[in-house]
Amino acid sequence: MTEYIKNASKKFEELLERQLKRVEMINASKDYIDYAGLDKIIIGVAGGDGIGPVITNESARVLKYLLDDEVKAGRVEFKDIEGLTIENRVKHNKAIPDDVLDEIKKCHVILKGPTTTPRAGDEWPNIESANVAMRKELDLFANVRPVKVTEKGIDWTFFRENTEGSYTLGSEGINVTDDLAIDFTVTTTEGTRRIAKMAYDYARKNHKDHVSIITKANVVKTTDGKFLRICQEIAKDYPEIRTTDWYIDITTAKLIDEKRRTDFKVFILPNLYGDIITDEAAEFQGGVGTAGSANLGKRYAMFEAIHGSAPRMVKEGRDKYADPCSMLRASVLLLSHIGYQKQADLLERALDICMFEEKKISITGRDTGCTCSEFGDYVMDTAMKLAAK
Repeated sequence: MTEYIKNASKKFEELLERQLKRVEMINASKDYIDYAGLDKIIIGVAGGDGIGPVITNESARVLKYLLDDEVKAGRVEFKDIEGLTIENRVKHNKAIPDDVLDEIKKCHVILKGPTTTPRAGDEWPNIESANVAMRKELDLFANVRPVKVTEKGIDWTFFRENTEGSYTLGSEGINVTDDLAIDFTVTTTEGTRRIAKMAYDYARKNHKDHVSIITKANVVKTTDGKFLRICQEIAKDYPEIRTTDWYIDITTAKLIDEKRRTDFKVFILPNLYGDIITDEAAEFQGGVGTAGSANLGKRYAMFEAIHGSAPRMVKEGRDKYADPCSMLRASVLLLSHIGYQKQADLLERALDICMFEEKKISITGRDTGCTCSEFGDYVMDTAMKLAAK
C-alpha cells in the first residue's frame, strides 16, 4: 500500500510543478494583440479529420469571398495547415505534431475543423484531445459561444474557461491501484480573473445588463469556490451590471424554464460545466450543428464548430452532405474578432435567412438534402444580394 501512495505522490508532485510553471507563464503574459496594427492578418485553415475538411474548406471559401478585397490588397492571407488528422497525430503520438504546431503559430487566427479524440475501447491510442492541446499551447483561455433565438427571447453568450478546470489534466489522472483512480481539477487566480474580466467587458460593451456565474461551489468548495469568489470580486468593477450566481444543476433546469431563461444574458463557467451547458443551449437554436465557438487568447485565436468529426458520415460516403453551418457561425465570430464587423454582420444575416427564414435548400446529412458546397453557394449568393441593397 505504501508503494502505491509513493508512486501516486511522485506523479502528483510532477503535475504540481508543471502547473506552477503554467501559473508563472499566465501571470507574465503580455497585452492583447492589436489586429488593426498588423500589416497582414494570417488566417490558418486546419481541416482536422472526419467531416472536418469538408465543412472547414467550405467555410474558408465563404470567408475568402467576403474578404476578397482584403486578400487582393495583401491585408489578409489564408494559409492551409495539414496534419491534424487522427492518423497523423497517432503516427507522431502527439495531440498536435510539432511541425503542425509550428505552422499554427505562424498564424494570427485559426479556422479549425473537428478532430477525433480517442476514447477507451477505440481503435486509436489514448492521445490527448487536439482541441484541449491547442487551447493550452496557444493559451486560448476563453471559449465564447453565443446562442440567439429571437422568437423565444433567448440571447445568451457563454464565456467558458478553456484551459483549467477538469480538462486541463484530463489525460493525466492517476490509477493509484486497480481499485482507485483519481483525476484533478485546477483553478488559478489569474486564469479565473481574465475569463471573468473578458465576460464583463463584453457585457459592458454590448449593453448586456446581467452576468451569471455558474459553479457547484456548495459541494466543490475549493476550486469552484475560488472561481466564484474571484468572479464576484471582478463584478465589483462593473456596478451597472447585475450579477447572480447559480449552481450548474439548477442552471440546466432553468434554461428550459420559459419564464426564467429570458432573464439570462452572459454566463461565466468553468470548463466542464461550460462544455455541457452550451450543448444544451445550442439545441434551442437548432442543435450543435448550428452553433460555432471562438477560443480567444491574448496572442492567438481559434474558431471552430462545437460538434465532433462524425467519422461515420465519412465511412458511409455522406461527408459531402455535412452541415457547414456551425463552421460558418464560427466564421462570423472570426470576422468580428479581427475587425471586419461589416462582413461579420453580412454573413450572420445571410445565415439567418438561409437557415431559418427562406430555407430554399436544406442540409439533411444525406442525399435527401443539398451538399455542403451547394449550401455554401446559397449563403454567398444571399450575402451578395444583401450587399447590393
